[in-house]
Amino acid sequence: MLIENITIKPNNHRIHPCSQEKKYELLEKIISDNIDSKLLIITSHNIKDILNTLENKDIEIINDSDLSKYPVQSYELIISFDIPSNPETYIHRVTIASKNAILLLNESEQKSLYHIEMLLGRAIKQEIIKGFEYEMKKSIQPTTKSMSKEKIKEVAKQRYEKKTQEPKKNFDSSDKWAKKKKEPNKFLGHDENGKAKFSGKSGERNHRFDGKPKESFAPTKIGRKINIKARTSKED
Repeated sequence: MLIENITIKPNNHRIHPCSQEKKYELLEKIISDNIDSKLLIITSHNIKDILNTLENKDIEIINDSDLSKYPVQSYELIISFDIPSNPETYIHRVTIASKNAILLLNESEQKSLYHIEMLLGRAIKQEIIKGFEYEMKKSIQPTTKSMSKEKIKEVAKQRYEKKTQEPKKNFDSSDKWAKKKKEPNKFLGHDENGKAKFSGKSGERNHRFDGKPKESFAPTKIGRKINIKARTSKED
């Protein structure tokens, strides 16, 4: 497995966050600081783009497609100019290093780092070199500031007092329970069944209006009759 071929110490494997436009300048600095080391630059893009910007044209630069040609631990320092799309390809890069491995990473490439660290089983240390870092996005802070418990109580008290001190709407409680004046219920005649009709609901009986006698209603269902025999005393 590729990970087993990594011999460099975790502390010697580092990431330098860098803005894309400053990568070439940072690359020159790293080369200058490690001029006595046997180093190799690896990229996933065209090597001419890097070679044309370097002052030292003798530095060896390869593409990921040529990794298979380079044995394990064949260079003291490996500089990854970018991050490959395949995480295993990056692991292969690191196996070529015998002492140190450096990755130049811009902001957009940070999201691809997760899969590489999952393969390694650890996070790679990130070291910012002053003057080359990309501008960090500011997190949007909430507009409301956090309040202490005392401040919260004070605000709640003010809201309560404001609510209780507000003038109440004009309301006459006597109107609520006042007896409403009802219009007299008028007799409108009889319907097709001969039943009296009235203009509104009324508890008045029909015969009070039309002069008919009060109707008596006999129960339609008669309960069961129970025969009760009179008890006779034993003396009889």
